[in-house]
Amino acid sequence: MLILGIESSCDETAAAVVEDGRRILSSVVATQVDIHHRFGGVVPELASRMHIEAIVPVVRKAFIEAGVQPERLDAVAATQGPGLVGALLVGFSFAKAFAYARNLPLVAVDHLEGHLYSALLVDTPPSFPYVALLASGGHTAIYYIKARGDYQLLGQTRDDAAGEAYDKVAKMLGLGYPGGAVIDDLARQGDARKIVFTRPFLDKTRFDFSFSGIKSAVLRSISNNSGQWVERHRADIAAGFQAAVIDVLAYKLLYAAETKQCSHVAVVGGVAANQELRNRLTREAARRKLSLHIPPTNLCGDNAAMIAGAAHHHLAAGRIASLKDDVYSRNRRTTEN
Repeated sequence: MLILGIESSCDETAAAVVEDGRRILSSVVATQVDIHHRFGGVVPELASRMHIEAIVPVVRKAFIEAGVQPERLDAVAATQGPGLVGALLVGFSFAKAFAYARNLPLVAVDHLEGHLYSALLVDTPPSFPYVALLASGGHTAIYYIKARGDYQLLGQTRDDAAGEAYDKVAKMLGLGYPGGAVIDDLARQGDARKIVFTRPFLDKTRFDFSFSGIKSAVLRSISNNSGQWVERHRADIAAGFQAAVIDVLAYKLLYAAETKQCSHVAVVGGVAANQELRNRLTREAARRKLSLHIPPTNLCGDNAAMIAGAAHHHLAAGRIASLKDDVYSRNRRTTEN
């Protein structure tokens, strides 16, 4: 079964062809980072316009790299939400038109479900049940996953997502957008013990997150000191901030595994590409005899392979979208306790 996946929820235009929900034949991503970098964050109107320009070339390239013709497809899948409405409309409308023109089933996929499914697009996926940390620019949550498509939300952020906090702190430090990779790199040059930020654990017996406080703490640290001091300690601030965020993410994920008595844990989403987070969880998982699953970095960020993969079990269950279906901006399917 071949499915064409389309992803356009934010600032990446992506298309992929996936076979049987597992084998990635192609995965093409056109990023808009250079466009939004000058503004220090994603500009929704620009994102939508860039998706319109990129969608057809990206889909064509996905077919070429997969070595298949459109006639061989069994279905078309697209991200329905959550995300930027204008951006989502480009990909979802394209998928509708493509499906209608070729008389193919249309599968609507939740963006968060796609990220969760990315952990299964590897040679050795986690065994059910397992707990997963989803950490990205727009979302931070922990799920208990019993089977494909069977997700229980254990906790989520009450304000800023982890990736959003990275972006905002990077902007405060004059590092530009996006902030995740630059802070991760800069933090390696600093000493997290020199500038220590309070860990925003909230309730240690629950799984919710809050990163607005640490973002404010970094801002106070910068505002209360001279520009020369900030310049001299920029790497230490990055290291202290990152250490605090990773402490919370790691603690909550490992506590969830203990609470649910799971021997397998997964980390997905853009923040899963963070090298320090990977190193920390690798050490902790080994110490606790847990099996850790983190997708390769090309599957951590927004991509269409995860959308096509997640669509496979929906199609098998007969869950087909209607051409009247619309996109949505906020969490829907994967946020029910």
